[in-house]
Amino acid sequence: MTTKKEREYEEKILRWRAKKYDELVRENGWLALAGLFWLNEGRNLVGSNPMCEVILPEHAPTFIGVVELRGKSIRFTAAEGVRVKVNGRLVKKAVLKSSAEAKPSFITWGETLRLVVHEHAGRYAIRIWDNERRERFSFPPLQWFPINREYRIAARYTRYKQPQVMEHTDTFGDAVEDRLDGYVTLRFASSTFKLDATEKADGALFIRFRDQTSGVETYPPTRYCYTEPVKNGRVILDFNFAYNPPCAYTPYATCIFAPLQNTLPFRVEAGEMYRK
Repeated sequence: MTTKKEREYEEKILRWRAKKYDELVRENGWLALAGLFWLNEGRNLVGSNPMCEVILPEHAPTFIGVVELRGKSIRFTAAEGVRVKVNGRLVKKAVLKSSAEAKPSFITWGETLRLVVHEHAGRYAIRIWDNERRERFSFPPLQWFPINREYRIAARYTRYKQPQVMEHTDTFGDAVEDRLDGYVTLRFASSTFKLDATEKADGALFIRFRDQTSGVETYPPTRYCYTEPVKNGRVILDFNFAYNPPCAYTPYATCIFAPLQNTLPFRVEAGEMYRK
């Protein structure tokens, strides 16, 4: 017979799983992504015409405007007669803030199309959402390992004296810099292991890792996992909350993969699986 605490734990995980599915299929979610186009220095035409640098879905106008990149300055000019909004306001011209900033500039046309400047590894792209994409409405349920409390592990966190900036492989096979603030030490099956981690504002740790299920039951390059907040150098690392990065489901995500040292030499049979 399960206890109340065990039921609450399982219910918490099930609610979290439902949230992960919603992040994929909801309006402006990951499965609504319809394009990612890297900007050239200078003028970039935006529209459904295949000759444009930023190509919109077929139901969009042939040409909605121009995005001009000058160094780190990005400006948008709407095409004559096209009603385009930036953060809800009709515009003819606008300075665009990227998704890396506190208040990004979202360009919208009609009820279903949204664009934003996406910054990744020092480069700029236009990311496109199309909420009419059929993938949003036909995506099957996610697959998960059974909930297993053995993979809820008490660990110790050690902060590096100075954050380490290291190169990691990303979705496009490029080496991009990422910050690692420290490492967690955990014991599993009578052995001790170490995983590098990045601190988050709420005190939790973000960990990218691989294990012996990678490429078999789980996404080959990486899985992600957030810990509970660190308290006095101690932290709970629960692999039941491990999940696939968005690039497992869309080619328009820019994901950073696990560093080589974060490869665990055992099977983590917990968290999200991967449907090939």
